Amino acid sequence: MKNSIKYILSLVVVIAVFTSCFKDLNRKPFYDLTADKVFADFKNYKSVLAKIYGGLALSGQSGPTGKADVAGIDEGFSSYMRVYFNLQELPTDEAICGWGDPGLPVLNTGDWSSNNEWTGGMYYRIAYQISLCNEFLRELTDAQLASRNITGADLAEAKNYKDEVRYLRALSYYHALDMFGSFPFATETFNISEGLPKQSNAAALYSFVESELLAVEGSLKAPRTNEKGRVDQAAAWMLLSKLYLNAKTYIGAEHNDKVITYTNKVIASSYSLDPVYAHLTNADNHLSNEIIFGIAADGINSRSYGVTTIITNGCIGGAMKPADYGVSGNWSGYRAKQTLVEKFADPTGATDKRATFFSQDQNIENTVVAKFKDGYGCPKYKNLRNNGTPGSDPTFSDIDFPLFRLGDAYLMYAEANVRGGGGSTSQAVEYINALRQRAYGNASGNFPADSSLNLDFILDERARELHWEGYRRTDLIRFGKFTGTTYGWPWKGGSYAGGNIQDYKKVFPIPSSDITANPNLTQNLGY
Repeated sequence: MKNSIKYILSLVVVIAVFTSCFKDLNRKPFYDLTADKVFADFKNYKSVLAKIYGGLALSGQSGPTGKADVAGIDEGFSSYMRVYFNLQELPTDEAICGWGDPGLPVLNTGDWSSNNEWTGGMYYRIAYQISLCNEFLRELTDAQLASRNITGADLAEAKNYKDEVRYLRALSYYHALDMFGSFPFATETFNISEGLPKQSNAAALYSFVESELLAVEGSLKAPRTNEKGRVDQAAAWMLLSKLYLNAKTYIGAEHNDKVITYTNKVIASSYSLDPVYAHLTNADNHLSNEIIFGIAADGINSRSYGVTTIITNGCIGGAMKPADYGVSGNWSGYRAKQTLVEKFADPTGATDKRATFFSQDQNIENTVVAKFKDGYGCPKYKNLRNNGTPGSDPTFSDIDFPLFRLGDAYLMYAEANVRGGGGSTSQAVEYINALRQRAYGNASGNFPADSSLNLDFILDERARELHWEGYRRTDLIRFGKFTGTTYGWPWKGGSYAGGNIQDYKKVFPIPSSDITANPNLTQNLGY
């Protein structure tokens, strides 16, 4: 990892291209080329765009090891979505991991510091991703495109690419807002000769993300008309919904009415619920009509130890047979916390198909963190196609990470309605019932009455529907249950019985190395 963010934000991109985002993309990588040479030819633009999308999945320039994008953390650990998953799931009531990798055990307990490898890895991965976006946008100004004689259909497509990259930058700034609260800020107009980036607070980050999404939502491609693995208007509506749903956390204001507005747009679009829940996390989940934006994975063309490779292999252990899940590894790391398993207990005795736990020879209690058998296995992600055949490689997953999907829009609508944002309670119940009908396979049983559609029910339903999809930390903070002692789970605050996570840990620390390197930065309170 660089000692200062300046090395990342002033990056002149030398592009190495992978085919992770667009599986029909077979252009050779660029090496030792300047931006002027790369952007002189419009044929190269899509390859650069693929590198930016690939930044969410891959760790470097030559596969899972070899030429890391971000130094200072093991390359295999450093994939954007691997770090994201660990920070969003391990400090919560959903997942626990027994590995002893530097900085990882304290994620289980909420006892991280400003020198933690994983919080620092997320910080620098976000910064690197933003730098890629900024460089792309710097090269696609109207003046630059005109000087390179980019016209006609190529010009229109270049502007589409530009809108997508503005979205991807907003996504990373959203993650910066959600995880760190404040962050060094730079856009394509930033010039390192003017000094180091200045720190932007939560209100400013919120305003920027909102303004960027509102600026591009109308010009992104219509829902389900873009290539798989690329964003469209519904992805913008989903991210706006997320931003507004968490507005009280970020800026102290309620915007649940806007959640209703934008989830309505998503729900009215051409996306639809997949009739089979397991299809959302199978090896060919890119075929699902429900997934609005999936972080692309491919066991042959885009290998990394991040995205879903780590989740799929990492939760296999004990008596579990790897081949039953389309993998060869038995990495014995991730398990479900007892609190997650207990959320699926149904008083009627009915079976919720979303409860994909493995209990044979496993203890439900998470007594010993390092012991794989302490905790149920949770093989939600299976490197098997819907027809049961294995993915393209037994080690590297084909499963796209389902970052945004329609089922979440249903749940966000229901929550915003309960929080007083408007909409219709009967409609909210109908959306919840659609998810539970899929889960239970019946038409009338196991559905909540209108009167039981309260915030506690919705938080538990989000765990049942969205567990291990990377939103639990954010959800618990929004519901006021992440910190303090009123709601506990195994190893919260370092105690198996469930202790306290201090309130300041609602955000992660800025790495101490960057505080030292950039005098414009102030550490988040408490660290």
